[in-house]
Amino acid sequence: MLPAPDLDDRHFQDLVDDAKRLVQQRCPSWTDHNVSDPGVTLIEAVAQMVDQLIYRLNRVPDLHYVKFLELIGVELRSSAASRGETTFWLSAPQPQNVTVRGQSQVATARTDISDPVVFSTTRELTIVSCAFAHSATQPFQTPPVDTTMTLGRGGFRAFNAAPVAGDALLIGLSEAVGSCAVLLRLDCTVSGRGVDPRRPPVIWEAWTGGGWSACDLGSDDTGGLNKPGDVIIHVPVDHQTSVIAKERAGWIRCRLVQAQPDQPTYTESPTVIGIEAFTIGGTAPTINAETVREEVLGRSDGTPGQRFALRRRPVVAADIPLTCTVLAGEDRETWTEVAHFAQSGPSDRHFRVDAYAGEVHFGPAIRAAGGELISYGAVPPAGAIIRLDSYRTGGGQAGNVARGQVRVMKTSIPYVSRVENRAPAIGGAEPETLTDAKARGPLLLRSRGRAVTAEDFEELARDVAPDAARVACVPEPGATAGVRVLVVPHVASDEAGRIERADLDPPWQILERISNALDERRLVGTRLLVQPPDYRWLTAVVSLSCRSRFDPQEVRTEVQRALYQLYHPLVGGPDGAGWPFGRSVQSHEVHAALARIPGVDMSREVRVALYPAEADSGRRDAAVERIDLPPTALVYSFDHQVRVTR
Repeated sequence: MLPAPDLDDRHFQDLVDDAKRLVQQRCPSWTDHNVSDPGVTLIEAVAQMVDQLIYRLNRVPDLHYVKFLELIGVELRSSAASRGETTFWLSAPQPQNVTVRGQSQVATARTDISDPVVFSTTRELTIVSCAFAHSATQPFQTPPVDTTMTLGRGGFRAFNAAPVAGDALLIGLSEAVGSCAVLLRLDCTVSGRGVDPRRPPVIWEAWTGGGWSACDLGSDDTGGLNKPGDVIIHVPVDHQTSVIAKERAGWIRCRLVQAQPDQPTYTESPTVIGIEAFTIGGTAPTINAETVREEVLGRSDGTPGQRFALRRRPVVAADIPLTCTVLAGEDRETWTEVAHFAQSGPSDRHFRVDAYAGEVHFGPAIRAAGGELISYGAVPPAGAIIRLDSYRTGGGQAGNVARGQVRVMKTSIPYVSRVENRAPAIGGAEPETLTDAKARGPLLLRSRGRAVTAEDFEELARDVAPDAARVACVPEPGATAGVRVLVVPHVASDEAGRIERADLDPPWQILERISNALDERRLVGTRLLVQPPDYRWLTAVVSLSCRSRFDPQEVRTEVQRALYQLYHPLVGGPDGAGWPFGRSVQSHEVHAALARIPGVDMSREVRVALYPAEADSGRRDAAVERIDLPPTALVYSFDHQVRVTR
């Protein structure tokens, strides 16, 4: 980009010196040019005002640049709202269904330094009452067998006599309980020998019509079905009733899976004597935004290109186009939101929303060369009342709250005693700055809405998904006409900088939105894959000494924070913009990070070992000095360990 020139490069002192030289030429009798002279004071006052005028004049190139961006359709991106899920826990199991209305509000706790962060449910949640109906067992690759009649009379084996991976215990509920939290009260005996009760190799699944989907396990007090206790599972939203073992029920199952190498498994099957089931809660999707409904914007004056300001801004992008109602007497017309008016005809009832400015725009009319007016979109009739049916406002990075922080009900809900977010809210982003928009303008002008180069893919992805923190386009390994678009969402970390691995997976809505937009703009024959990066797990083990008068525990905390900061996917790396994709990890970079911590004594021996770790299990491999990453990978910090001595 060419630098913007200064139209006048003179400043205050230059103006004063020029004025004094003119005084010497025009008024030779004026010999006192010191600052104490009243005439010099007057010169300095005028020079100060002229200096301000020159400053304003030098801003003209920037103003022209911004106006040019407006001409090519560049607008500041609005804030993005974080999304998550909130579980509503019942005070006690209820005999009837409990409804949590859409737009019910929950929030974080208010503190002395921050206001609460408010979330709203995006859809209605029905907490379906259920009870235990049937039970069955299904040994691996055999038909299920009904075992309901054996309960209370000695029970039955949950798995085969010699359990193998694939054996399953099936429990039928009286109703399908999609999005609900179910408590299973199991009466079991200590007979499942060989298993570690803290890590039983089992997973819970629910039937969803097209197959079995994994349930989120809340807690398990049974020690792997080896003692009486409660199991709390969170059932997927698409849970359905089906016929299994000749009985129709909302079926869930506990399936035995292949144990990890260091995980003991069953040598004998556990025995189930009794089963009870209750619905104790439900989970609803939430968004860090407030919905404003039926806001009256004003009256139309019948002219093209009208603009109406909204009361709340910025506007958060909606999942579906917005609508507004135009009331002209007894007539009611519904108008639809569009991204732009380029394809709108004179009779199309279209409008658009400037999300950042919080304005509603109607189509303009442009005078053609022959003198006639060409309308891009219809014009609301004069005197008509314009009402926006609904829109969302809010968003920002404050909504990226950690798990367990949402625990306040702002909307009273009968029979609900408490709420919590079992996973962090992610995707919140601040509005775009003018500096970022000025850098984006040339990229937008070059791509013209087409994805050809890697920069085109990245910029177009950011344009449709401002809730993505980082986007990178890399060639697909082994493919000549394939690209991968890697997406990292906005996510919060704890005070030490730790992030749960599951929180780094962007929501499917973001991936689908990017994929659909890029699919329309890619070249024919280009294979496209939108996904999160391949994360390579890493554990850094550091041993060092602290300087005198420093607390070793405080130094240890600072060193751990520096390690998590160094490899952070959003704020790590050498430039603080996130660890670069595909960048190798080397131990000497840890030494450089430690040298910036005041309490670390770098004059004594500092030992740093890097251990690649297995995904999910966390098992460490041998120590290495360097870990090479493929272009599609990022490093993930897993349980860094620090030892500090005096």
